[in-house]
Amino acid sequence: MAQLQSARTFKVLSALLSYPTAEMQAAAGEMRQVLVRERLLQGVTLSGLEDLIEELGTRELYDLQERYTLLFDRSRSLSLHLFEHVHGESRDRGQAMVDLASFYESHGFIAQQNELPDFLPLFLEFLSVVPADTALEVLRDPLEIIAALEQRLRRRKSPYAAVFHAICTLARGKVDPARLAELAGVPDPDADDLEALDRDWEEAAVTFGPESGGEACGPGRLITRLRAHTRNPASNNNA
Repeated sequence: MAQLQSARTFKVLSALLSYPTAEMQAAAGEMRQVLVRERLLQGVTLSGLEDLIEELGTRELYDLQERYTLLFDRSRSLSLHLFEHVHGESRDRGQAMVDLASFYESHGFIAQQNELPDFLPLFLEFLSVVPADTALEVLRDPLEIIAALEQRLRRRKSPYAAVFHAICTLARGKVDPARLAELAGVPDPDADDLEALDRDWEEAAVTFGPESGGEACGPGRLITRLRAHTRNPASNNNA
């Protein structure tokens, strides 16, 4: 794999997982150029992203926005908020948000007030501005979540699965089969079944594992790492 220098590839992945806009459509060609130029993703992984970029750049904007909303805003199992899959709506999620925001700030990255820190597009944007080793190390922590989301999107034959496959490829980490299987057991109603989606939101919060706190393995490693950085900001210099 080529060396991560500018890491603008992460910024492209962030854009692809953001709500479709006319500005995104206008930038489709530029996004493709970044991926080709940096060469961090190749072969079928790159082809899948190029297909998605082509679709986002050419399809009717309203249809793209409607599809995005059904997938990522209405489907809890496809939530782009990472801590939704760790803490659900429990109180621990609030502290995890604070830790993640502090982690961003320790690297000079300030999110807008209306952006939740655990939103995956924002997380990917952050990875585009930190050193490569830090980006890859942190990216591996929620890998089971990313892999589970890819599986769910592939079952739906969604072109967005290509983005999650690309993230897993960049992370080059080893997915824990047990944790992935546990995530796979979470209810995953079809995005077109609005009644099932409503029932899913009414049920108990999604959690990852018997203890979803900072000491849990899998994506819980991210929370542990964030708290360690928050307690010891000097360690960021060695990231």
